[in-house]
Amino acid sequence: MKTLRSEQLERAKILVRVPNWIGDAVMCLPALRALREALPAAEIALVARPWVSDIFARAEPSCRLIGYDLRGLHRGIFGRWRLACELRQERFDAAILFQNAFDAALLGVMAGIPIRAGYARHGRRMLLTHPVAVPRKGATPRHESHYYLELLRRLRLIEGYPEVQEISLAQKETATEARQLLENRIAAVGCSIRNGAPVVGISPGATFGTAKRWPAERFAELAVRLHKELGATCVFFGSPQERKLVESVLARAGEGAVSLAGKTSLEEFLQTVAGCDLYITNDTGTMHVAAALGAPTLAIFGPTDEQATRPLGARVQLLVGSAPCRPCLLRHCPIDHCCMTSISVDTALQAARALLAQRKSSPLAWQESHTG
Repeated sequence: MKTLRSEQLERAKILVRVPNWIGDAVMCLPALRALREALPAAEIALVARPWVSDIFARAEPSCRLIGYDLRGLHRGIFGRWRLACELRQERFDAAILFQNAFDAALLGVMAGIPIRAGYARHGRRMLLTHPVAVPRKGATPRHESHYYLELLRRLRLIEGYPEVQEISLAQKETATEARQLLENRIAAVGCSIRNGAPVVGISPGATFGTAKRWPAERFAELAVRLHKELGATCVFFGSPQERKLVESVLARAGEGAVSLAGKTSLEEFLQTVAGCDLYITNDTGTMHVAAALGAPTLAIFGPTDEQATRPLGARVQLLVGSAPCRPCLLRHCPIDHCCMTSISVDTALQAARALLAQRKSSPLAWQESHTG
């Protein structure tokens, strides 16, 4: 395997193809920061899909962002060629491909970038000047963040790395500002908040598939009980594609529940989620965002490996289902979905109460964790 050395790229112009999905984008931040630390004088530009750009804009303002919109300007072969021509004119010295797809390597070739480094996956080995073998199971710590760090280590751009314990995103808004923005959005859809009562964000969806979703009726029952017992306002988040799911939950949740599904961009979610006293979520991308912003986060895991993709933050608690077949990593459960149905509403309510009590007992620490 060919290796790179940091001195080779010390003042180079480097293109980094970052991951496409929100959770992966957050989990690659430690590697991106390690690359910047190793190459402080290099010019680094990130090629990012539109829906993850806001994460990198906040996380690494020293890196220039280049949009890659396959649904718009860069759609089809002619759109890709247009982007490749623009990149070719910039004369990048090297491309580091955190994103695994064949397309990422092909773009580097089309852009005429002489050094193209990434994992040798998805049939792209011949397109890479520096192909790297995918780490075998057990070769790195289990969390996915180490997958990206290991690429840099094997290229010898970094010497090594400590086990990642936490991933953070700077919150531009103070906790007070984030809360006010959230309350304004809640008021705009006709809901009010009881004085002194908590605001609980809830994400009942999961882009990967239905297997990762705790049953909708349990989210609804949890919202009912949080409102009845604590006076909580439950704010449901989700993508436009998850709006119908959220509406079905909301129909059962009754008073004290409100939907912002499909009504917030990622940047607006970044601005407001830290205003929640608690965020309850399936294993999905926004789970990583909330935890990285310091929001107390209760994450529900069933078919996926919680050690590999858990959110890393100071105020994170996991609820992990019990099933002999987990983690199966399937999109849809072919049997009884026991890994999720084994988690009761009572268990979730007890965990939510504990996190809310922790937040209430240390408001100063919570304020500091939300301020960039």
